[in-house]
Amino acid sequence: MLLNIFAPRTILVGGGTVGRVAEVLASHGLSRPLVVTDPWMVSSGTVAKALAPLLAAGLTPAVFADTVPDPTDTVVEAGTAFFAAGGYDCIIGFGGGSPMDTAKAIAILAAVGGHIRTQKAPHAADRAACPVICIPTTAGTGSEATRFTVITDTANDEKMLIAGLGALPLAAIVDYELTLTVPPRTTADTAIDSFSHALEAYVSKRATPVSDMYGERAMRLIGPNLRIVYNQPGNPLAREAMMLGATLAGLAFSNASVALVHGMSRPIGAHFHVPHGLSNAMLLPAVTRFGLSAALPRYAQAARCMGVAKEGDADQVAGAKLLEELNALNAELKVPRPSAYGIDPDRWNALLPIMAAQALASGSPANNPAVPNADEIIALYQEAW
Repeated sequence: MLLNIFAPRTILVGGGTVGRVAEVLASHGLSRPLVVTDPWMVSSGTVAKALAPLLAAGLTPAVFADTVPDPTDTVVEAGTAFFAAGGYDCIIGFGGGSPMDTAKAIAILAAVGGHIRTQKAPHAADRAACPVICIPTTAGTGSEATRFTVITDTANDEKMLIAGLGALPLAAIVDYELTLTVPPRTTADTAIDSFSHALEAYVSKRATPVSDMYGERAMRLIGPNLRIVYNQPGNPLAREAMMLGATLAGLAFSNASVALVHGMSRPIGAHFHVPHGLSNAMLLPAVTRFGLSAALPRYAQAARCMGVAKEGDADQVAGAKLLEELNALNAELKVPRPSAYGIDPDRWNALLPIMAAQALASGSPANNPAVPNADEIIALYQEAW
């Protein structure tokens, strides 16, 4: 068996590790960082947790704080111009998935020029102008550990998957203490995102023994703690477990792939600006039901890893318990259906063929245990509605 295993060269995990960011840079011979973050991280003072140790080490970091939710090509272009004018030798992505994905895309675009859409999958985006160091502030996207970034093409209302070694961080600093003040809605959305990464990597047609190892461990951490962090936001043990689980889930899908949930989720985000984790949650029960019989032993083991099925449960029983749990999670975490989110039904229905085409074009649905055609994807969107 031939395996390619992808991971950052350095992954620093633990409470307070953000204070060691200057040490991480020094260990890789880096000293001129550009910090890419968002306006709230600046106004709340959160980004100071990364800036302070850099300043204390005598470095002079610059800050690009114009990232937006669902990062766009226009923001990436602005960030690339900022990077080009500064003589930086690395980029630090600080925040949730949007700043980290933006940081990766800036590094790639600065190396290749042109428009970022030239780098979308299936193109291999293997070049970057400089190393990227990621510091996540949510337990969700796993972007700190993956070779992927997702950027919205504003001209085409398309969330583009960009995959390649250019998007793989050099280092990740995974500090659960940064998540202790994340509000319940964001906690829920990012938690479902991290679980869907682990589950989809585990059932993917591109799963490997390495991705299985990461995925199983991620689900064992996320499953028992997801409700706890939602209901008890300040619980440090649950936050720590979720943060590690999110990073392991990122390693899982970076070494396998995501599948149909993510393929269908990206168009919902692009056209209706639904947060990524929330759109995953909207789709997860229907898509899991669609693929269940095609990979029943895998879905059943996922239920056992989560702790919702017993080790001795037959696969049919465990698979049914998984579906029951996904619906129960959506109810407890107050995940609305698209119809209750405020989306116009006429626009939703009119866009279904385009959304299905964009989902298929991403390549992710081809990794699903049951591979759908466009009509089946439209039917799943209608079921989720």
